[in-house]
Amino acid sequence: MKHSIHLAVASLALVQLAARPLPAGVAFAPRGDINADVKSAIEKVNQAFEEFKSTNDEKLKAKSDDAVVNAKLEKIDSAIDGFQTTIDELNARIAAGAGGGEQLRDPEYTGEFNAYFKTGVETSRLNEVRAAATKTDGEGGYLAPIEWDRTVTTALKQVSPIRQHASVIAISGAGFSKVVSDGNTGSGWVGETAARPATTTPGLSKLDFPLGELYANPAASQGLIDDAEVDIEAWLADEVRGEFAKQEGIAFLSGNGTNKPHGILTYVTGAANAARHPLGAIEVTVSGDATKITADGMLDLIYSLPEEFEANAKLFMNRRVAGSIRKLKDSQGQYLWQPSLAVGQPASFSGEPIVHLPAMPTVGAGNIAALYGDMAETYQVIDRIGVRVLRDPYTNKPFVHFYTTKRVGGGVKNPQSMKALQIAAAA
Repeated sequence: MKHSIHLAVASLALVQLAARPLPAGVAFAPRGDINADVKSAIEKVNQAFEEFKSTNDEKLKAKSDDAVVNAKLEKIDSAIDGFQTTIDELNARIAAGAGGGEQLRDPEYTGEFNAYFKTGVETSRLNEVRAAATKTDGEGGYLAPIEWDRTVTTALKQVSPIRQHASVIAISGAGFSKVVSDGNTGSGWVGETAARPATTTPGLSKLDFPLGELYANPAASQGLIDDAEVDIEAWLADEVRGEFAKQEGIAFLSGNGTNKPHGILTYVTGAANAARHPLGAIEVTVSGDATKITADGMLDLIYSLPEEFEANAKLFMNRRVAGSIRKLKDSQGQYLWQPSLAVGQPASFSGEPIVHLPAMPTVGAGNIAALYGDMAETYQVIDRIGVRVLRDPYTNKPFVHFYTTKRVGGGVKNPQSMKALQIAAAA
């Protein structure tokens, strides 16, 4: 009875928290009410996890597979996921709003673009900027003002996990290349007046990061566009961020590099791009069970990472895998998974922060179920400066469509700073 009461309280709290609207807009500084929401969610997720541990321990002691107990565990587990999701989302909003600073603006261009957005009126200034862009003009549309571009980028940072943790650079050209050294630089000890013989010279290789194009095509009524109280920058960013973030999430993980980024999973040993990087592939640790994730497998993964990358290392997995490791214990019977304990802090496994990546594979024979390492050192996201918007009032009357495009690339810059957990193959 005690467990049912706690479960009901946790479920009610989850519904109440999920029903509370998140702050309006997409480009804002952290506010006290957001921090209060995070603290409230942290309290609730910790209460729910205590209930989860108690119920799971009772099940283990009874050595039974009671359907009622299993259903209770699933409900508590779902509540924990809900609270942790809220915490992660609010923490991402706080992080995206941090730094603040005054945005660069070109009032003249912004004013003319706003007029184009609302009425479709083109000006010579808009055409001059379009002509100066490196992208061909045949597709039409105009570059959005710089503050619009930043608003979209901020929105993406809030909802795109890899973008939050990888290295991100903005370029103005058509592509990006990086020179990679094999580290084979010779050296030696000599006396003060001794000769200095020649040493080995490091080999250099060029690594290309091609760009692909993301697009979205949101629609609005002319009445909404004409409404002076509508923040059209925020509206556009909010409309495109979900679609952009979803497509980025898939491409950053498994993209084949054709009109899209090279995904990090394609660089894992045995995958399509395993031989693409001069420094080799992302090495795998194979778990000992083809049907489930194990504590030993997870710990082997963590300790396979070189020490120089430990400081910023995190675990990356989807929520179903996170739910599987929630039941794992160490040799002393202590749970290895722990919920968030403070604002800005994610859930952890054996003290290592966990980041949820929705597009990651689930537990299955031969699947890469988790990554562990320094994502900023491992993966490079390339943003081509400039969001392009084409106003289309004809295709779907009475709505006006805004065909919005953004060029993005990505690929692994250092495979040595990331390791992968591969579920064992089926016998």
